[in-house]
Formats: sequence, structure tokens, C-alpha cells
Amino acid sequence: MEYIKQILVIVDPTASEHPAIAKAALLAEKFAARIELFVCDTKSAREMRFASHLRARSGEPFPVNIKALLETLAAPLRSRGLDVTTECAHADVLHVGLIDRTRRTNADLVIKDTHHHSLAQRTFLTNTDWQLIRGCPVPLLLTKNAPWAAVPRIFAAVDPGHVNDKPEMLDHWIIEHASLVAQRLQGELHVVHVYLPMSLVAAATVESAPLAGTVTPEDWAMEEANRRKLVNALLSEYPLGPERIHLEVGGPAQALPRAAEALHADVLTMGAIARSGLKRIFIGSTAEDVLERLPCDALIVKPPNFSEHVAL
Repeated sequence: MEYIKQILVIVDPTASEHPAIAKAALLAEKFAARIELFVCDTKSAREMRFASHLRARSGEPFPVNIKALLETLAAPLRSRGLDVTTECAHADVLHVGLIDRTRRTNADLVIKDTHHHSLAQRTFLTNTDWQLIRGCPVPLLLTKNAPWAAVPRIFAAVDPGHVNDKPEMLDHWIIEHASLVAQRLQGELHVVHVYLPMSLVAAATVESAPLAGTVTPEDWAMEEANRRKLVNALLSEYPLGPERIHLEVGGPAQALPRAAEALHADVLTMGAIARSGLKRIFIGSTAEDVLERLPCDALIVKPPNFSEHVAL
């Protein structure tokens, strides 16, 4: 599967660093893909740039040529032999303009920087990020400032058994994407499955039962064996050693970010599910808190018919 031929990089013209561009360049080299650096300008964005300019360089003219900025960012990529174009458009609503550009360019992958906020805010995702997760019709890579390791670890978060009402195909789709990226980057493919033992869930339904005391070691061992069997069946087409398969007990919002940090993940691949008639999406077996707490980059993949179920 040669699915990355056109990469759309969403550029924040107010940012001083652009890790998404660096990672797009690396992927473009590995996939022989084209890159488009794109800015969607809005009234609020122009006001932010103007305010920032007044604080930093109030005596200088306010630069309004976004195309020139993009050309400056594109120059070092072209010097590496990459095929890079630049484009700037205007929109009243940022995420609508971004998704429209994705469709117009037939992008195979969209890459966007995310930003750290204060501990009180906790989340690194903006409303635009969430709108892209919901509506972007192709895989979306949300990047942080940290560079990938020389041998990057690409994790696929799967939910065999579909206890969270996830289509069976989505797990395979997640692994396919994670595997391809790992291969091209000459990295390591890992698979992680987070679960709550059914015996613990059953015990929780009995109000008076002390949970820790109602689940025996035999119950824990049996549950782990069953989960590992499901994961191994899912991975039957992938030659993955047991040291690359990770089973973690706990709620996804806590266990997935904790596992990503402990196992030094560079990218965690997750699946998005669209539900007809709903304006939100479901990120596989995970809660939204997973993305808010995640210490690494996130690759959000969609089923092939995803865009049919989600309207802007």
C-alpha cells in the first residue's frame, strides 16, 4: 500500500517553530511524496499576527505577504530535492477552510502542529484540532515539538473483540497504517491494547462488593491470556515478536498515555469512527482524554467511508 503521495502541511504563520514541516519532509523523502505548505488565513489570525507584531517590532511595517513566509519555509526543503508547493487561502471558519483544502488537493495525509498549554488547561488540542479530527477525510498526524528517534517507535492502539463497538476492519486499518509508516521510517512497529478485565467490570456492578477482593489471580491470568489470544489473532499477518506486543490494564484515558511514555512511543496510531447523525466522533476504544494527555505524536486514521458520515 503506497498511500502517501501528497502531504498537506497546515502551517501556523504565528508560530516560530514548525515541527510538522520537518516531519513532513522526512515522510516525503521516504514515500517519494509531494508536499504542500498551506496557510488558511482568517480575520482572527490576522489580528493575532498584528498584535504579536506590535509587541515585538512595533516600529516596523506589518508584513502581510503570507506567501513569502511559506516560500521561505519551502526553500530548504526544495534544496533537499523535495517537490514542495505553497498556497494561502482565506476562510471565515478555519477548520472549514482546512478541510476544503484537503479535499481539493486530494491529500493522502494532513500534518498539523499542536501546542502545549498551561498545566491548568492540560489539553494541547485546540478547537480547530478537534474539528479536524472530526471532519478531516484522510489520516491526520498531530505533531509536537519533540523530534522522532533515529529508530522511531510507531504504536498501533487496537481493541480486538470490539468491546467498544468499533468496526472490525478499523483495527486492521490502524495496523496497516502504523506498519507502513514504521517500515518506511525504518522504525519499530509496536501494538498496544488497553483493557479492563471483564471480571473487574462485573464486580463493579455489585455495589457492595470490594473490587480488589472479588477478582482472583486466576481471573486476572485468564483475562490476560484471552486478551493476548485476541491480539495474536489480529496480528496473524504481521511477524511481530512478543516484545512488541503490549497489554496494559486500566482505563484508556490513563493507561494509553502512560504506556506511550513508558515505552518511548514516537507516534501513537488510533482510529476514528464516524456515527451517522452525530456531530462528534469516537476515537476507537479511547476517550478524548487520551489525546489531551498523550506525550507523543498522534496519527488518527479513518475507515474508507469516514467522510460519508460526517458533514462540516
